[in-house]
Amino acid sequence: MDQRSLPTMRSKRLGSELRRLRGHRNLTVSDVAKRLGCGQPKISQIENGNRGIRAGDLAALLDLYEVTDDKYRQRLRKLAVDVYKVDWWTQQGPLIDALRDYLTLESDSGLVRVYEPTLVPGMLQTEAYMRQLFTARLPAGQVDALVDTRLKRKELLDDHLGFRLRAVVDEPALHRIMGTRATVAEQLRYLEHVGRRPNVTVQVLPLKARFAVDQFAAFSLFTFRGQSSIDVAWLEYLTGGTLLEQEVDVQAYARAWEGLTAAALSPSDSRRLIRALIEENES
Repeated sequence: MDQRSLPTMRSKRLGSELRRLRGHRNLTVSDVAKRLGCGQPKISQIENGNRGIRAGDLAALLDLYEVTDDKYRQRLRKLAVDVYKVDWWTQQGPLIDALRDYLTLESDSGLVRVYEPTLVPGMLQTEAYMRQLFTARLPAGQVDALVDTRLKRKELLDDHLGFRLRAVVDEPALHRIMGTRATVAEQLRYLEHVGRRPNVTVQVLPLKARFAVDQFAAFSLFTFRGQSSIDVAWLEYLTGGTLLEQEVDVQAYARAWEGLTAAALSPSDSRRLIRALIEENES
């Protein structure tokens, strides 16, 4: 990947972080350019994610911003290298373009927290359920590529030491599973089974839940590998999604997540509810 392929989600994240550090030191783009002996456009392009940064320039910036935390510096160095990383979805074609940012966030995370009010979360779907969802709203020629992409995402669940998924699913989503009774039962059995993995937590928000937060559309919180706190939030809408990076916004969704998990059933009670629904569909 060369400069013409930028910006990417990673280059934008790196640029945003460097811009934040510069702001904390009350330095202008002009100040930084003078200290590095370069033009202002170079600094602006890096901060906008339109240009990568060499290791020497990054080290000089972090010194200028008085960043002394070795782990933090190492994370930014890795992110600067990963700006040019070629991921498995890069060759999937234009159909996947709208998913690239989400896929990047997901693959770079050690913890993903998902709230889903209407569907079983993508990583927890069976292939049959995926096909039902995609077939209902997309041309037949697009279904296989999207199913293959979603199945590939699920491989992250096999990384028990490096990846964790926590999901809160609104109970109505479990009653809206498309397909035959056999398809519904298969999906519910899989959801109950995968929720037993050591790195997966599934909680159901019951119909009778009472909690002091507003109604939410689907959202995800991403904690990147090597980080102890949530970094970004992702909000889904009909044709894509929006990334939130400002701390005040991310913390608002973090508080909403805490409210949802507190109101939801425990993982064991959630499995009991799911097993009851399985019995209904198998009877």
